[in-house]
Amino acid sequence: MTGPRRIDTHQHIIPPGYARWMHEKRVRPGGLIMPSWSERSALKFMDRNDIQTGILSLSTPGVYFGDAMEARRWAREVNEYSAQVVAGRPERFGFFATVTLPDVEGALTEAGYALDTLHADGIALLANHDGRYLGDPDFEPLLEFLDERHAVVFIHPGELPAPAVPGIPTFAADFLLDTTRAAISLILSGAMDKYSRIKFLLAHAGGFVPYIAFRILLTMLNNRELALTALAALADEKQSILRRFYYDIALSATPSALPSLLEVADPGRITYGSDFPFAPAMAIGFLNMQYEHYPLERSLRAAIDRGNAEVLFPRLKQSRG
Repeated sequence: MTGPRRIDTHQHIIPPGYARWMHEKRVRPGGLIMPSWSERSALKFMDRNDIQTGILSLSTPGVYFGDAMEARRWAREVNEYSAQVVAGRPERFGFFATVTLPDVEGALTEAGYALDTLHADGIALLANHDGRYLGDPDFEPLLEFLDERHAVVFIHPGELPAPAVPGIPTFAADFLLDTTRAAISLILSGAMDKYSRIKFLLAHAGGFVPYIAFRILLTMLNNRELALTALAALADEKQSILRRFYYDIALSATPSALPSLLEVADPGRITYGSDFPFAPAMAIGFLNMQYEHYPLERSLRAAIDRGNAEVLFPRLKQSRG
């Protein structure tokens, strides 16, 4: 690869205390065994994959397990641990802070602390919380706060609010549906218009969003308040509300997925993502090869690799390797 080194907007952190807590709860995020993580292993991975900076986030299941006070303690521990990692190597790491939804009061407190005191690069939200998606009216106080702060909000999938299908790991398809539901929830609730200063970044190329773009627009036609927005998009794709989202290409930079994404997304709102360490390094290497051999204009590839993320995270503009 030539040009500026990558900014990875989809890279996970697993603090040791959190890992022990998940082990005690016998949690298998996405149906997978919790991988090991260390700053050293992350840097080794990044150096091998031409990644200058990884924006770290906690993956599913987050910190809320029915006890708001417990969630608040763990969110604070995870965020302070993440901030320490970033403070030690600010040119190599950033982080999306964890909050406590569906505990809105706790989420507001933690988001303010993370942004103001810990200088988080943004906020990570799971797509659904106890079966409620991000357009739920109860979550409006948090969205209003994040809108006031012009925050970058990374939306990561979690467990669907439905029974798992035996033999089919959650990450295979449920994750993609969960992200898709979250995006549609934000659109149909009016949150995309009401909180337009939030920069929503969808994981895994938005799940199924690019592939079902016209189904989403047709759904909007049935909503009186959104019908004109949908008609404008049908007449001119550049007016599509789907172009307001940002999308990472984690586990999605393939010849089958990229055409849909590039057709639907604003090219200035696509970022590189790896999904390390939940995605094995070997799989990421294969996907990077697919991506690097996919025919893209040099300027677009440079934008995906780094330029678009520099707009989201201006502090990284000077961190060129």
